Amino acid sequence: MYCQHVLGIGHFFRTLEICRHLVSHDVVLIVGGTLPDLALPSHIRSISLPALMMDQNFTSLHAPEPTRSVSEILQQRKAILFNAVREERPDMFVIELYPFGRKAFRFELDPVLESIASGQLPRSTVICSLRDILVEKKDTRAYEERVIRILNRWFDGLLVHADPDWISLDETFSRVKDIAPPVVYTGFVAQRPTPGDRERIRQYLELGASERLIVISAGGGNVGGKLCEATTAAFRFLPKDGGFVGQVFTGPFLDEADFRRIGAIAPSNVQVDRFTPEFPAFLAAADLSISMAGYNTCMNILATGVRALVLPFSQNREQEMRANRLADKGFVSVLQEADLVADRLAERILAAIESWPERSEPPCLEGASKTASILEKMNEKGAIRRIAP
Repeated sequence: MYCQHVLGIGHFFRTLEICRHLVSHDVVLIVGGTLPDLALPSHIRSISLPALMMDQNFTSLHAPEPTRSVSEILQQRKAILFNAVREERPDMFVIELYPFGRKAFRFELDPVLESIASGQLPRSTVICSLRDILVEKKDTRAYEERVIRILNRWFDGLLVHADPDWISLDETFSRVKDIAPPVVYTGFVAQRPTPGDRERIRQYLELGASERLIVISAGGGNVGGKLCEATTAAFRFLPKDGGFVGQVFTGPFLDEADFRRIGAIAPSNVQVDRFTPEFPAFLAAADLSISMAGYNTCMNILATGVRALVLPFSQNREQEMRANRLADKGFVSVLQEADLVADRLAERILAAIESWPERSEPPCLEGASKTASILEKMNEKGAIRRIAP
């Protein structure tokens, strides 16, 4: 399993959730990008590629370690990935997002894919693992042509982690019919809380039955700091006798100065932390979630049923499209940048706490287990098909 995250960490956690369900298999998780400390299940081994990240405008790669050059890291990553595939001899090689994204990393992926196809590397069934919504491109025609060419040449299957009754791939990719490998919808990949999590977390936080927990989060933290700060400030405008308690997770990558500033303005009923590995449990315990509208957080919202205010990342259409789709079905209410003023945000919080529209039926959220089952069936059959280069 290859996963490269460049701004947030949602891609990694979606891939990890799929890996967790491949419990009867030997999974090698090849990761590029900086991560928080996490304990992996015993059936998962990780290989870390030297970190490369993308700026917020998605225009250039940079090295988180200032002492290392990007060119040096590129060469090292290319060698590590190629050697890993050669030595591990995987039955299946699952690549997250590419070729629909991560074009900047084709320097390390294309040589592996070409070598698998030519026989220089051991034969593997090659699968693309794809989220629900693609970001828009400046030259859509050239982009889609390149994706089709790479998919049809080197890939044996495409797994789309979505429910097509909610969001289908052809809404953001017009040439689905030209994809030669099988396209399979898995349902959404959602990390679920376990029974009793609500009571356990509320007891841990020493919350009374009448106290109302609001969980504020910003994913990885590279974006979303403004949301965390505005929501923390909004607590001073909530009724003092309302029993409101806030838990902020800024994300592990929020700038240290921003993290300290949020902590400094937090009233006594708001706790500010960077990260928790138990985020779904906290949402299960919450009366309201306030967050960005990334894939993983939205799936956590659906899995827990918590009321939610979401602020879409404005750089591209992905989060706005997802947020609006969920809002139409009654699962979230969408925030705008203009709402990020403390008193105005407090009004949105109170409105969400006091009333909520009727919800439709949730989508399929069994994407992780279904993906594991699909991969197992593909592995039993061996290579599904191979279009000659």
